[in-house]
Amino acid sequence: MTKSAIVTGSTSGIGLGIATSLAAAGYNIMLNGFGDAAEIEKVKTGLAQKHGIKTAYSAADMSKPADIRQMVADTVEAFGSVDVLINNAGIQFTALTEDFPDEKWDAIIAINLSAAFHASKAALPHMKKQKWGRIINIASAHGLVGSAQKVAYVAAKHGIIGMTKVVAIEAANDGVTCNAICPGWVLTPLVQKQIEDRAQKNGTSVEAEKAALLGEKQPMKQFTTPEHLGGLAVYLCSDNAETTTGTALSVDGGWVAE
Repeated sequence: MTKSAIVTGSTSGIGLGIATSLAAAGYNIMLNGFGDAAEIEKVKTGLAQKHGIKTAYSAADMSKPADIRQMVADTVEAFGSVDVLINNAGIQFTALTEDFPDEKWDAIIAINLSAAFHASKAALPHMKKQKWGRIINIASAHGLVGSAQKVAYVAAKHGIIGMTKVVAIEAANDGVTCNAICPGWVLTPLVQKQIEDRAQKNGTSVEAEKAALLGEKQPMKQFTTPEHLGGLAVYLCSDNAETTTGTALSVDGGWVAE
């Protein structure tokens, strides 16, 4: 039977890259995220037609546990199983700790950390029953190190790595693995726009701003791509990775090596 994957926050960026890689590897895909309904439908049908798999879409709000539980139930109903869970959905806000709005802290913790807990809690019984499952949490270099003005994001991503370890230990003999991927700078459409805006504001070139952004954190002056992360996710879902669990895998151009 074809295996099925939920990828949260998969209507664009990293999540879409991972969903595309899993679809190419033959997984049915439950998409999730916000965006233009016509564009989402285009992605959904495009993946299905190109890769000969089934797709579905959940509009679940990742800040609402009931929505998350329903998304998992809908996946089982649509595909017959939930085999892979990619916890990718995330938001960001930056400010000094003393200036950080309470509501922004609550929102980031809810979507970047608590959502992964609620999705894992809902998916694990299905995975354990069938004695096979893969949970992959998209953390960040900020799950391993800190940066100024990102108190909620860094706290959430550190929490994700801790949760990854606990789930891995608990499910170690149930055929279920749980790992975290920790990207550095990823060239998504959102980051590309930020770079272009910086170039316009500073009167410099896009290439110069790319180099400046990378140089702030990474020894390697090269962006990670959503495709890189998708390839790693596909590997972690393979039989070759059946004893890889509880790990935090850095894909960050050497960011945390320094």
